[in-house]
Amino acid sequence: MAVSKILGFKPKNLKHFETAFTHRSMNIKNSQGHTINYERLEFLGDAMLSAVIANHLYLEVPSGDEGYLTKMRSKVVSREHLNELGRDLGLINLVQSKIPKGQFGDNIHGNLFEALVGAIYLDRDYKYCEKFIYKRVIIPYVDIEKLEGKVISYKSLLIEWCQKEKKTFNYNVYEDTGNDNMRHFSVKLSINNKIVSKARATSKKKAEEKASKRAYFVFQNQISRTLLM
Repeated sequence: MAVSKILGFKPKNLKHFETAFTHRSMNIKNSQGHTINYERLEFLGDAMLSAVIANHLYLEVPSGDEGYLTKMRSKVVSREHLNELGRDLGLINLVQSKIPKGQFGDNIHGNLFEALVGAIYLDRDYKYCEKFIYKRVIIPYVDIEKLEGKVISYKSLLIEWCQKEKKTFNYNVYEDTGNDNMRHFSVKLSINNKIVSKARATSKKKAEEKASKRAYFVFQNQISRTLLM
C-alpha cells in the first residue's frame, strides 16, 4: 500500500489513515453523526510536530532562550515548509475528494502532512510519531545555522525592524484588477513617507509580503545588523 511506503511500517488500524486523506467534500459521517475528514487529525498532528521539534531544539541548542527557540520552531513548522514536505511525499495523490485536485490551494499539502502525523500518533504511539518526524523533517531539513538565517515573513521582519529603528511605515493597498480576469491587489510600501517598493498579487496578504520582501533587500544590511546578527 502507498501509505506503508511513506510511513516505513505497516499501519495497525488503516481507518486512521483513511481519515487522514478524506476531504470534507466527501461529507462522510460516522455512526454517531460526527463528520469524518482530516481536519481533526491535522490539529493533532500540528501538536505532535510542535512537541517533537521543540524537544529537539531544546536539546540541540542549550544556549537558546524561549524567544529564540520559539522562532526556530516556527521556521521548521512554517506553512511553507509543511507544504513542501507534503508535496514531496505526493500526499495529494492519496486524497479522497469530490473537488478536483487542481482546485486545491497550496496549503492542502501541509494540511495532509499534519493529518498524517496525527494518524501515526493514534495508530502507534508517540515514539513512532517522533521517529517519523526525525526521518522526514529533522534529519533532512533541520540545520540550525541555516534556520537562523531563514526568514518566515518578510512583512513581520520589516515591521519589527521599523519599530526598533523608530521608522514609520505604511502599506497602501488597493484593488488593481487591470486586464486580468482574476482579482488582483497592488500595494505601495512607504518607509518614513518614502515609497520603497511596490508589488501586485491575487490577495492583499500576498501583495504585502511581496512588497516587504523587495523592501527587505533594499535594507538588508541594516536589518541584518539590527535583527539577525
